[in-house]
Amino acid sequence: MSENQTNQISLVRGLGLIAAISIIIGNVIGTGVFLKARVMTCNLGSPEWVVIAWIAAGILSLAGALTYAELTAMKPESGGEYVFLRDGYGKVWGFLFGWMRTFIAQTGSQAAVAVAFAIGLNDFYGGAIKKTLLQTEIWGSPFEITSLQLIAVFMIGLFTIINCASVVLAGRIATVLTFVKIGLILFVGLGAFIWVTGGDFGNFSLISDGGKCEGVADSVKYGSPNYSFMAGFAAAMLGALWGYDGWNNLSHVAGEVKQPERNIPLALIGGTLLIIFLYVFVHIAYFYVLDPTSIASVSKDSSVAKEVVSKFFGGDVTSFATGLAISIFTIGLMLSSIGTLHTSILTGARAPYAMAQDGIMFESIGKLSQKTKVPVVSIIVQGIWACILALSGSFDTLTDYVIFGSWIFYALATSTVFVFRIKYPNVKRPYKAFGYPIVPVLFLFVAGWLLLTTIWTDFGKGMGLIGEQQYWDGFKEILFSPSLKGIFLILLGLPIYYYLVGRNKETNE
Repeated sequence: MSENQTNQISLVRGLGLIAAISIIIGNVIGTGVFLKARVMTCNLGSPEWVVIAWIAAGILSLAGALTYAELTAMKPESGGEYVFLRDGYGKVWGFLFGWMRTFIAQTGSQAAVAVAFAIGLNDFYGGAIKKTLLQTEIWGSPFEITSLQLIAVFMIGLFTIINCASVVLAGRIATVLTFVKIGLILFVGLGAFIWVTGGDFGNFSLISDGGKCEGVADSVKYGSPNYSFMAGFAAAMLGALWGYDGWNNLSHVAGEVKQPERNIPLALIGGTLLIIFLYVFVHIAYFYVLDPTSIASVSKDSSVAKEVVSKFFGGDVTSFATGLAISIFTIGLMLSSIGTLHTSILTGARAPYAMAQDGIMFESIGKLSQKTKVPVVSIIVQGIWACILALSGSFDTLTDYVIFGSWIFYALATSTVFVFRIKYPNVKRPYKAFGYPIVPVLFLFVAGWLLLTTIWTDFGKGMGLIGEQQYWDGFKEILFSPSLKGIFLILLGLPIYYYLVGRNKETNE
């Protein structure tokens, strides 16, 4: 029995409905809604299809949220998918989810948004902040540490400390930053219709023609010889799902939500619907101001939203009004990154805490602070790993397959609703999933299609090279594809799981 169980220390239910909605919106709305329009336009070519992809990804996320609402209201414990998978399929599946989330998805995302904040800060000061502090090679690959990475580490450390204070304070900060996020989207969207002259809904009838599409692979780039619409749509959907990622994170702090049987379903469904509306609205605004070729040609180091804001008040960036609008947007984007970082740290530490409570993570991670009643050790360990990722620069690689790895477990967690309906038909369910069983079945079908299409696209590149007798290059393309890397990193958790289980068994004996 752990020390916190002996002393009867428990998590505090300090998050009300507004704070719960704020955690969802705060986790979801980050930088994706401002950055992904460029790549998605390259994937699909047509503004209508880009908007359809955002709606489809939103509906898919809503289908997941409807199912999660039943699961979380039925099991209002901290840990989220870990709890569903543990009780539905066994501890090993719960552990693999927790491993993936803690060491790949959540901390990789934290590193990415912290660096996004630093990049925004550098942009605000005209590039004067970025300095290269160390430049070398590791195993033949270039490696550098810049001042921006140190700023990212500082921000991770700052919000790690804040989240060690109390869940009530963390919830209040999340609420404030969530209003900033909503305000920023409305600022860009409404400003596009109010302060831009020359906007044209006729842009929706145009197709991207000759856009630069920096960094977009030919296989998913509209108009290229190897292009496939299904592969392009799947790639655009994954981009949109990155923008929606985080709708599930409230389940990880379910043990700290007041009146969970009421507030969790309301927050999950209401928060997701609001996000869908905001995302579709702002993308209509993007295409009202810019034609698809212009959007596809935006630099990968900039954002479509910033290009739209630069068109405010006549588009003269040297004028006071336009310069002020750009400054407001840049500051808002930095605060949006901070909000995502904060809520990600808040929710991310709960899965390893729940795992430690079950004896499949280091015992110290399962201890709560006597004073604040939060899992301080788990929060600190998470923060240290996120800092390492930010310094290593590997977060860019990680975010390429964060969505792939995450959606494997979103699908598995959603499928537990069928398991629990069969195994525990009489358990109290304060909320039952709307449209059951059709809604969760559709969610699983589309999630499976996305995952299989991603694998097929990744393998297709390698097989194409093999067909051209470039055997070694083809095998390397397959072995180092994002989907296979994601699967490998997940499976890497198996030996760690059996080590921890064996270690705890020896300790108990």
